[in-house]
Amino acid sequence: MKRLLVVDDALFMRRLIGGVARDAGWEVVGEAGDGSEAVALYPELKPDLVTMDLVMPNMGGLEALRLIRELDPEAKVVVITAVDQKQSVLDAIRLGALDFVVKPFDRARVTALLRKVAVTP
Repeated sequence: MKRLLVVDDALFMRRLIGGVARDAGWEVVGEAGDGSEAVALYPELKPDLVTMDLVMPNMGGLEALRLIRELDPEAKVVVITAVDQKQSVLDAIRLGALDFVVKPFDRARVTALLRKVAVTP
């Protein structure tokens, strides 16, 4: 079973993403409410994928993405963020994010993305 770390400052979004992931056959191994928490949890949990919000308190998603990719250059991160963050999404892709999903998101889009990542070596 593939392992997921869900990073979002909104508890309801973490639960929503986690529910979609569990329905797609993933195990949610951790949740983080900001980027610094995600960076701290990543080496301990060693998830197969991180879903990362971009706008969060303390440390935003771009900085967390950069630090996680420094810890593990093979880390797989998908950005899930609000529609008005176009430049930030482009920056995230440049930093190594695999893909992005715009909030509010379609469950089928997230499920398809999780399935795609699950079969990627």
